[in-house]
Amino acid sequence: MKALLCKLHGGPETLVLSELPTLVPGPDQVVVRVHAAAVNFPDTLIIENKYQIKPPLPFAPGGEVAGTIKAIGAGVSGFTVGQPVIAACGWGGFAEELCVAASRLVPLPAGVAMEAAASLTVTYGTTHYALQERAQLRAGETLLVLGAAGGTGLSAVELGKLLGARVIAAASSAQKLALCREYGADECIDYSREDLKERLKQLTGGRGVDVVYDPVGGHFTEAALRGMAWQGRYLVIGFTTGEIPRPPLNLALLKGCSIVGVFYGRFREEQPARFAELMDQLTGWLAQGRIRPAVTQRRPLEEGIAALQDVAARRVLGKIVLTTALGRGEVK
Repeated sequence: MKALLCKLHGGPETLVLSELPTLVPGPDQVVVRVHAAAVNFPDTLIIENKYQIKPPLPFAPGGEVAGTIKAIGAGVSGFTVGQPVIAACGWGGFAEELCVAASRLVPLPAGVAMEAAASLTVTYGTTHYALQERAQLRAGETLLVLGAAGGTGLSAVELGKLLGARVIAAASSAQKLALCREYGADECIDYSREDLKERLKQLTGGRGVDVVYDPVGGHFTEAALRGMAWQGRYLVIGFTTGEIPRPPLNLALLKGCSIVGVFYGRFREEQPARFAELMDQLTGWLAQGRIRPAVTQRRPLEEGIAALQDVAARRVLGKIVLTTALGRGEVK
């Protein structure tokens, strides 16, 4: 089977498309035939050894896949060969097969497209946990989404609307904001040409926003924090700019607000039962058409290097999904 391997830490160009033996599950493991694997920003970090998760070399990046079960190891119950599943695997997904603990599988409802399913756990899972569990976002509140046109940002726009919030999307171009409007944004800010703090003041009548969803970091953090309402919640999702901000903490005091960390992977490990409940809710919404991951590019596994380069350079609107020959219907 083919896999896009990281043999030495470095940028996407260091990955090697390799041919490996077919996988065999160990106890409590399952082998999944991969149909589709989403490309996410953490994939660009993990291959450079800059992410919280540090798998041993060699490994394939790719933290979320959708596929069908090929083989089941001893001690696994509740799954059957041929069953469609999502795997929240952390790494190993950029391959034609994946061996993963059964505890990391999520059953996939019938009729859900594999490409959409593969785009669910990292972005929508993180956002669902962030908005519902960490921020406890309430209907009628105002949500600001930074980096709103990326895969994670769009999931926040869509889920924020689903949860009843007024959503303000902030991104760096008119093209990106047009996509945000398509996904339900009520208001938009082009922070490449508008002052974020002043625009937030205008859009909220000086009150500020109740929740900030920030996967970007960098110099926008302080402006967004200054634009918060009394007792707001600032969600720290990630740092796609590569810069971890150091905002003045007196702002948290003056706003009476909370700065809330969102570590979805740790949540999954610490609270597996609640993780499963939230994933059941998400897959249900996906099956009902209430959410629709923005898969804007579909590329073969063999183009994974170029896909990672585009994600690292922040050239992507929505999500890129890599497909295997099986996922493209080229093999049975």
